[in-house]
Parts: sequence; C-alpha cells; structure tokens
Amino acid sequence: MAKKVLAEIGVIGGTGLYAMEELKILKEIKVKTPFGDPSDKIILGTLAGIKVAFLPRHGRKHAMLPGEINQRANMWALKSIGVKTIISASAVGSLREELPPTHFVFPDQFVDQTKGRPSTFFGNGIVGHVPMAEPFCMAVSDMMYKEAVKLGIKAHKGGTYCCMEGPGFSTKAESNFHRKMGYSIIGMTMATEAKLAREAGFHYAPVSLVTDYDCWKEGEEVDQHKVSETMTKNIHNIRRLLVKIIPLVAKAGCRNGCDGFIKSCLLTHKENFPPATYKKLKLILEG
Repeated sequence: MAKKVLAEIGVIGGTGLYAMEELKILKEIKVKTPFGDPSDKIILGTLAGIKVAFLPRHGRKHAMLPGEINQRANMWALKSIGVKTIISASAVGSLREELPPTHFVFPDQFVDQTKGRPSTFFGNGIVGHVPMAEPFCMAVSDMMYKEAVKLGIKAHKGGTYCCMEGPGFSTKAESNFHRKMGYSIIGMTMATEAKLAREAGFHYAPVSLVTDYDCWKEGEEVDQHKVSETMTKNIHNIRRLLVKIIPLVAKAGCRNGCDGFIKSCLLTHKENFPPATYKKLKLILEG
C-alpha cells in the first residue's frame, strides 16, 4: 500500500497537458513496479492547491506505440502513490457528422478490438472478474462535461468509443463498418486502460478529443498532419478544462462504487493465492 499519498488525482495524456501556467510542478518521480517500467516518470504538482500526478501515456518523447504502452505498470504506479481518480485524455477520430474535430466527447461505453494486449492484473493463480457494464465513473464524467460546456468548449455526453489496435489508421471499409455498428468515436488506447483502472479500483473518467473524421468522410480523410494541427487546439482547451475541474473532482462523488468492485470479484480464496502472485498484486487487491 502507498506509504504516503503524493496525489489523489491522476491525469494520463500527452506531454502538453501539464504545460500550464496554473500548475506548480513540485518534482518528478520514477516508480518501480512489479510489471516493469511505466511510460515515464510521474510529474507531481499542485493546481489550485490540489495535488495532481501527470503521466505521459506514450512517454514524453512519444516513443511508444499504443500497443507498447505498459498499462499495468502505469496503473500500479499511480495506485502506489495514492491516486484515487484518473482523468484520461486521448485523441480520437469521429465516426459521426455531429462530432467534428476540436469537439470533446465524454463517452459512456467502449468496444475493445485490440489484440493481445495485457488487459488484466489477474491470472497466474488468482482469478477475478470485475463488472464492466458501466465502465467509467460517470459522476466524474458528468461533472467534466458540464464544466466544459460552461467554458464554451463544444462537448458531447455519451457515446461508444471503439478501441482499435493500430498503429495504422482505419481502412474505409473498417470505418464504415464501425459507423454501421453505431460507434461514436475511435481511438487506440482507452479500452486497456479502462479495464485495468476498474480492477485497480480507480474512479476512471475519459475525455476524448476529436482530431479528425477517421476516413469515412470524403475529402476529410485522416492524416498525421491534420491530427497534429487539431491537437494543438485541443490541448489548449483540455488545459483550460483541467484548471477548472481538478479542484472539483473530489466533490463529484461516485455512483458506480468503482473503488469497491475488487472486494466481490475474486473467485480464488486468499489461502490459495500463490505467494509470488499475491506479492505482485497486494497493492491492487488490498490498496
């Protein structure tokens, strides 16, 4: 368990998120985990007097593909320093005309189409099954949506995030298939993160920053130049939103009981835990 709470709110996203005047950076820490190295050092700071931990998802040099991110290490590291709530910001493509670039989406569901990524802490002698019917902490998501609207950010509440494997973007056939399935947005990182966050007992709330129309819309096909250009605008707005919401996050509450699922999801009795596996998972199981 965490010896000292260094921050109760964690923010996962790109490097630019923590480059804001209002944030006072205190220090950077390197956390060792039983699952290997996290994406980068954790940046600890205060915003409006609230302790916050920032973790660049792809590393500060953006040197990791979506499938190469060590999500288990990231979650374990944040848990070890006392984080309870995670705000996850990520770029997405839009599968809907009414969700254009620069808009923010606060999804309430996801579909996982990734392949072979470690997406659970369980296994190796300890079995557990967490409920995922409502995968996000919607009290936090609802609060973020309301504050985004107040700031004049074009925002949408609800919708399904389709998590593809990547790193290549969709074919037109795939993009049109996802549209026919009724999905709202598409990205490459959030599903694995959300599954592990649920197992670790975090209040996890994603905010999806629309950068493009995937490739279904004629004349608006996605390319990296367009994504980077739009991301600059999105980063400005997500910084504005973080300044507003971080002091309010603790007041948002929780309707799902996110931090208590671990108590009822284990099928393996404690007396049957393999010692080595239990040692790795003790922070998750009891933290």
